Amino acid sequence: MTVPIADQTSFAPSLSFHTPGASGVIPEIGRRWTGLVSSLISLTILAVALIQLRGTPVAHILSLVPRSGAFWLVFVIAYLTTPASEWVIYRRLWMIPATGFGALLRKRVANEILLGYLGEVYFYAWVRRTGLIAETAPFGAIKDVAILSALAGNAVTLIMLAAALPFFGLLQLDIGGKAVLSSLGVLAVTSFAMLLLRKRLFTLPRAELWRIAAIHLARILTTIGLTALMWHLVLPSVGLIWWLILSTLRQLLSRLPLMPNKDLAFVGLAIFVVGRDNDVGTMIAMIAGLILLTHLLVGSMLGAAGLFRREIAA
Repeated sequence: MTVPIADQTSFAPSLSFHTPGASGVIPEIGRRWTGLVSSLISLTILAVALIQLRGTPVAHILSLVPRSGAFWLVFVIAYLTTPASEWVIYRRLWMIPATGFGALLRKRVANEILLGYLGEVYFYAWVRRTGLIAETAPFGAIKDVAILSALAGNAVTLIMLAAALPFFGLLQLDIGGKAVLSSLGVLAVTSFAMLLLRKRLFTLPRAELWRIAAIHLARILTTIGLTALMWHLVLPSVGLIWWLILSTLRQLLSRLPLMPNKDLAFVGLAIFVVGRDNDVGTMIAMIAGLILLTHLLVGSMLGAAGLFRREIAA
């Protein structure tokens, strides 16, 4: 993979942003193209969210949610952790304005309810459409951030897999043997290949890459901790340490690429560790449904807002 020449410019965050109308603004045809991409993705998010909302048992999901304010606070923080961490990254890179948080939130929703990495396409189009970046092309930085996110996730997964491997032999969940070893091999090979080709893959300075990787690692660990706290608030009779262990194992299972029936395997794992079959299964289903419902509601609002802004600007 050859890095575009435009992306090999020197890293200068203090020069990355400019006001509309300054030199270096993207041509009008490019602005129209990126505006069209943004509008199409916003429309698709809105359409898919509305369709899925029709078939989602909203009342049933909400009836299972705890009325505790602490639960809702932790849930909101956990949901916003990913876009917030990315905003910190791009704030450092480009001095991205506060409005960029909404674009990053829409990026996450697009990745979750449409197609993985389609959110990166939307964010790239948003960055180009705003005409804020003058000195560096955004593609290289967005690519670097996405690759480092995958690398950080792979590294955490490999470490957790080494620590948790004995658990798989204790469970009759058909999640051991070839599936685990094959997943381990895929993660190790892909991670090694990315590191081997790092000089061709990455465009940002090494110090900046390490800083971004550290933020991704902090985001992963924060998400694990907040997920455990959410579960503890739903079933407080189970010690927080057990939920923390389960949250770590859930992160592990979710990233194994060749694992069949990941959700079923995790429910079995949770019941094995905690017991209380009905309570644990109901809680996991409730939080999964609540996250999906939040994606759909946020997607609907952001999709409609994006189209509304485009209509006013037209």
